[in-house]
Amino acid sequence: MSAIAIITARGGSKRIRKKNIKYFCGKPIIAYSIEAALNSGIFSRVIVSTDDEEIKRVSEEYGAEVPFMRSDKNSDDFATTADVLKEVILNLKELGANYDHYCCLYPTAPFVTGDHLLKAFKEFTKDEFDSLIPITKFSFPPQRAFFLKENKILIDDNESFQKRSQDLTPLYHDCGQYYFFKENVILDNMGLVSKNTTYVLRDNLFVQDIDELSDWDLAEIKFKYLREKELV
Repeated sequence: MSAIAIITARGGSKRIRKKNIKYFCGKPIIAYSIEAALNSGIFSRVIVSTDDEEIKRVSEEYGAEVPFMRSDKNSDDFATTADVLKEVILNLKELGANYDHYCCLYPTAPFVTGDHLLKAFKEFTKDEFDSLIPITKFSFPPQRAFFLKENKILIDDNESFQKRSQDLTPLYHDCGQYYFFKENVILDNMGLVSKNTTYVLRDNLFVQDIDELSDWDLAEIKFKYLREKELV
């Protein structure tokens, strides 16, 4: 089975300047995603979709390909991951390249290793799933969420709010690290998450959104701890 990794890394970043190539614990953060994909042994190619020449240079330095630059229409704040992936897949097809399986890997995912990707790929391909995502349990029950209105707290579900947390149904969310998927998921606009999506479960320690500088600092603390334990 042929597989390709697509790392989506546009140049614009409003909250953290040059986020996708900013140094994270000693090297550009995108390098971790590139190395995880290369070390997994899954992919015949690891490519980066970007509109930025500096990201292109750094990506190629760490072993990824940038066979074409991302279009302007898919480089703004409104372009979705699916838009970018469709463009890449169609460009590849024009070059005569077709693959059985795809992986969209985000450039700010330093907690993903080659071994983890390999285990997830095996889970994905053992049955006829359309896609696979890594998920983690909410660290606090979302059923106990508040709404705020006119300086007052509003409870959406009073019955759930009165229950013990251990009696509430466990809920999970996307880790925001990568997606395995089949081509038709993107070309037929099915969505990366559907009724035929499977998952791998990750501990919260291996999950960290990196949107603000404080997120970045916390991610580095977690990464250094995990590296000391030889877990990343």
